[in-house]
Amino acid sequence: MSVDLSQFIPSFLEESFEGLELMESSLLDLEQGDDETINSIFRAAHSIKGGAGTFGFNSVTEFTHLVETLLDEMRDGRRKIAQDDVELLLDSVDCMRLLIESIRDEIECDTSKIIETSALLEKTLAADGVEVSEAITINSSDTVESKTDDTSTWQISFIPEHHLVQTGNDPLLLFNALADLGEVTLVACAKKLPALNELDAEEIHLSWNITLQSSANEDEIKEVFEWVEDECELIITKEALSNGDLSIAELLTEPPSLEESDPILSTATSKIDNPAKPTEKSTEKSSSKAKNDLGSIRVGVDKVDSLINLVGELVITQSMLSELGNDFDLSKVERLNSGLEQLLQNTKELQESVMRIRMLPISFAFNRFPRLVHDLSKKTGKDIELILKGEQTELDKTVMEQIGDPLVHLVRNAVDHGIESAEVRLANGKPKKGTIMLDAYHQGGSIIIEIKDDGGGIDREAVFNKALEKGLVDENTVLTDAQTFDLLFEPGFSTAKEVSDISGRGVGMDVVKKNIQSLGGRIQVISEPGKGSTFRVNLPLTLAILDGQLVQVGTETYIIPLITIVESLQPQKELINRVSGDMVLYRLREDNVPVIPIYQLFNIPSEFDNIEKSLLVVVEADGQKIGLMVDDLLAQQQVVIKSLNDNYQQVDGISGATILGDGSVAMILDVPGIITMALAQAQLNQKNRSTIKPKITQSISEGVNS
Repeated sequence: MSVDLSQFIPSFLEESFEGLELMESSLLDLEQGDDETINSIFRAAHSIKGGAGTFGFNSVTEFTHLVETLLDEMRDGRRKIAQDDVELLLDSVDCMRLLIESIRDEIECDTSKIIETSALLEKTLAADGVEVSEAITINSSDTVESKTDDTSTWQISFIPEHHLVQTGNDPLLLFNALADLGEVTLVACAKKLPALNELDAEEIHLSWNITLQSSANEDEIKEVFEWVEDECELIITKEALSNGDLSIAELLTEPPSLEESDPILSTATSKIDNPAKPTEKSTEKSSSKAKNDLGSIRVGVDKVDSLINLVGELVITQSMLSELGNDFDLSKVERLNSGLEQLLQNTKELQESVMRIRMLPISFAFNRFPRLVHDLSKKTGKDIELILKGEQTELDKTVMEQIGDPLVHLVRNAVDHGIESAEVRLANGKPKKGTIMLDAYHQGGSIIIEIKDDGGGIDREAVFNKALEKGLVDENTVLTDAQTFDLLFEPGFSTAKEVSDISGRGVGMDVVKKNIQSLGGRIQVISEPGKGSTFRVNLPLTLAILDGQLVQVGTETYIIPLITIVESLQPQKELINRVSGDMVLYRLREDNVPVIPIYQLFNIPSEFDNIEKSLLVVVEADGQKIGLMVDDLLAQQQVVIKSLNDNYQQVDGISGATILGDGSVAMILDVPGIITMALAQAQLNQKNRSTIKPKITQSISEGVNS
């Protein structure tokens, strides 16, 4: 029976990456005498090795065998847990990840680090007199064997459970692995095979008696079956038996005579000579399928049960409405309205349940940072403690996947620029050990992620002087703290006195802001000299659904994300001012808010071309407020976001579109994009008039700061 193993490769890859994360986090927390932790690390490595062996990924199997050997010595107490060994195991985890990623992406990985780490593992094991395999060859199908001069005969009884193949295991692969150890003779027992009409193609009803001529020892033979040891009965005995005697395996399975067997399914004897060994090349087709896999989400049974219940409610409501449709008359209007309300409620609950399925704990994104901070601490010579909070705060899977890289930039920046050296900290009366905290929590319809450090804070004057040097501001410009710190995200901006391979090149912070904005979020910087800094990232919970305010402009309906709205108001004439030509400012308490007429921005005819007759929706993004001039405010509602890139093309000032209840299409306004457009237009107007120097934020900041 042949089973297509390629269908199980995505699961193997996913579980392997989870196992690597467990190994990494556990190694960072490993302490002397921590038996449970070292056992969990060993089990993770053991599972990865077994899975790789099943699919024929020999480079993973061979490398992980060395890792497993070192871990086995630690858990058995033969080796004390030393920091050098922990560092070596962390490097080994990196190598295992490289190998598995190369399988996932169907690429050749850089073997230099893997070969170097393999040599270190072998040297470490050999230093204590432990026999290790010969140096492994990456991407080779040769297995790791310990050779002796003696060749023995082994009798093996292998009785698999019926469901063995359903877990992705194939006996043929096990037999091929045995053939790597020596000459194999198989005897299949079909006594328990059911009648043909009762045969289940996804179950195994055969068992095997195996004779192995090999110099391998019993542990090496058991290792072949380790991945299925809980799903079979396995008996291994040494020495060839005399003629006429039955092996223990034969006594247990009692092979039937040919007369008792179906002629077609009679007991067969086969000899495996130089079998085709499963290698990475033999799984090329399988890897291709794994590569094209779009990922998966593990969903709790409670969430699935909730969906099933809601679908049941929908079916009941649909049946009720269908019945009302038969011979409908006015006397059924009240029941019809009730049914429609119930349908609306069911649909809303179904929508929320489906969205909850996509929500994952942010710990999936946070798990990479203990290792990152550990490595950066070693590189910089700083003693840093990482604190994680809010790890169970849930976030949409798509958002989480895209926020990972920006968070890495911010954490690296905190280590390199935020935390001072031990000498400086002690001189300033601080503890020698610095602290970086990652915190996540919900706030309204958003998630807030904070990266805090207790370092020296940001030098506001240094930031301003650097901006002055680059021509971003002039010496008369007055900026708030928020506006000053926002300059850190300008392309190529850096106040670092020395360039390191960690940060300081002025590359990355502008990309951080751009990536966060692409997710519909924003970033804010808070810093106090001598106390530390906080980078606060505000993100929507999901990219699929948006809470929006519908507004009318001429004959068009637009949607403004509620997360950006500060307030809506009817403008008062005495608070309206015109500066810099066409720029209109509205005095909102302590702020002068620039006014952007939407009808002008998108060239739409509107009868409300006077700010005094229109409505003003004050929005905020990137620390700047603007007023969007609209004709009327409509309803607030959740809308499903449709990408313009997928269906048309990118439009400045528009982040997406949605379909309203009446079937019409409404555009979703991109508030940060509109602010950028307004800045560009203000600069152009100033340049054309040649009355004011074209500095960034000159027009809008003039109003904001006055």
